[in-house]
Amino acid sequence: MAAVLLTAAGKFLFMDYLHWRLPFILTAMAAWGLYVFVRQRRRPGILAYWGFRTDNFGRVLRLVLPFGLGAVAACALIGTYRGSLNLTWHILPILLLYPLWGTVQQFLLIALTAGNLHELPGIQLGRVLIVLLSAALFGAIHYPFGWLMLGTFVLAVFYGFVYLKERNLYVLGIFHGWLGAIFFYTVVGRDPFMEVFGRLL
Repeated sequence: MAAVLLTAAGKFLFMDYLHWRLPFILTAMAAWGLYVFVRQRRRPGILAYWGFRTDNFGRVLRLVLPFGLGAVAACALIGTYRGSLNLTWHILPILLLYPLWGTVQQFLLIALTAGNLHELPGIQLGRVLIVLLSAALFGAIHYPFGWLMLGTFVLAVFYGFVYLKERNLYVLGIFHGWLGAIFFYTVVGRDPFMEVFGRLL
């Protein structure tokens, strides 16, 4: 949990304040990838326990797909109402790459936060409370952007219940990336491609 909170603090410092978005994302992905690799070597089977599994991929996809389609429609309607639609070709590479970062975020938020709270020995926290606490943390990480805080909170509530029922990070990570990309280019009106890769162009 301490490492998760440290990563969240790093997001505020390196992404929001210093605008070192790409270095932070790459470093966080590498560090947590190494953690997953080491833990798997020491405790075989933990990957499936965390949710890195494919045996229930189709079942989880059927659960998440209706929510995802509804979310896309809501993003389009809200973006049209707010006049914040910003659809360019930049969304295409983000749709391809964001699911990788989305899977890391779901691992931190869902597997290590909600999952660990659910399995705390000697402490019985209700599933609803666990999901709401995790979702509140995820929303708070996106401060001070109100629409992002609201959107990520709602997403995390739904994902939290799905994860505690099915434990599959792949579907959640993919949809996190796709819905996040669409949310940025419709509701928020920002361009994550330029925010992350703009300094390289």
